[in-house]
This record gives sequence, C-alpha cells and structure tokens, in this order.
Amino acid sequence: MNGPPTADDFFLSGLDIPRSTLNPLGSNVTHITMDLIPGLNTLNIFLAHLDFAPNGMNPPHTHPRATEVLQVLKGTIYAGFVTSNPNRHFTKILN
Repeated sequence: MNGPPTADDFFLSGLDIPRSTLNPLGSNVTHITMDLIPGLNTLNIFLAHLDFAPNGMNPPHTHPRATEVLQVLKGTIYAGFVTSNPNRHFTKILN
C-alpha cells in the first residue's frame, strides 16, 4: 500500500460466488492474499475461502505456530485438529 489505508483496502467482492468442486477432493481453496486485499499487508494474516461439495474434504495439513479460524456460512462441516505436547485430538461439527 502506498499512502494511508482506505475502506477499499479491506474489501474483496465475489467470495459469495461458489467455486468449482469437481475434483477428487470435492473442494476448492481460494487463497486471499494482500494482492487481493491490500489491507492485509503487515497484519501477518493469511485468509482462504473454501468451497466443499457434499462429502468433500480438505486433506490433513499443518500450520506450525499458526492459528486457523473456521466460519461456516452454509451447510455443516466436521472439523478437527491435533495439539502438540501432548498430542490431543479435538473435533467438532460446525453449522
């Protein structure tokens, strides 16, 4: 960003449009970077928008020393995570 931030630096249109989930995982991940939302610059935040087909999945993955927040806008998702030291498994159904 050059100059002071404006409201437009924190806005991205089109996330309400479902992306294709016609693939073996039945999901689609749209990475939202500071190129798309300039206001993310220097905030140390990474955003992603996920679309799922019925029974679609997001493969197990890691985020070392990072936090993940999920917000379900439509439907139901079975989410979980494993802590470290000690390894504990937590799951929850999100609506």
